[in-house]
Amino acid sequence: MTARQGLKCLFGTILATMICYTAWAATRQPLQHWTGLTRGPDRYWTIATLLDAYFGFLTFYVWVFFKERRWFGRIAWFVAIMLLGNMAMSVYMLLQLRALRPGAPLLEILSVRNP
Repeated sequence: MTARQGLKCLFGTILATMICYTAWAATRQPLQHWTGLTRGPDRYWTIATLLDAYFGFLTFYVWVFFKERRWFGRIAWFVAIMLLGNMAMSVYMLLQLRALRPGAPLLEILSVRNP
């Protein structure tokens, strides 16, 4: 399987999962009646929110996997992102911005792999 096929499979699966789970949760409780974790039926939308967040973390991690060349870094950042979410993602971005050469375009952060 090529990297392109793998990414299509990953993001197709994320899309299908989110559509199916959101539709299923909507049959259990209308979204406008969601009150968080205060009542039992609210767990459906709470789970949908968690799925959405972790799929977002995974999407960001795909880019980190591309950027990081060493397996230790890839594994460490995966653990950090899955445990700390947006805090770890912000630290990663701040490190990438710090490493950017003065005057270099921001495009380099997105498209150039780390040495």
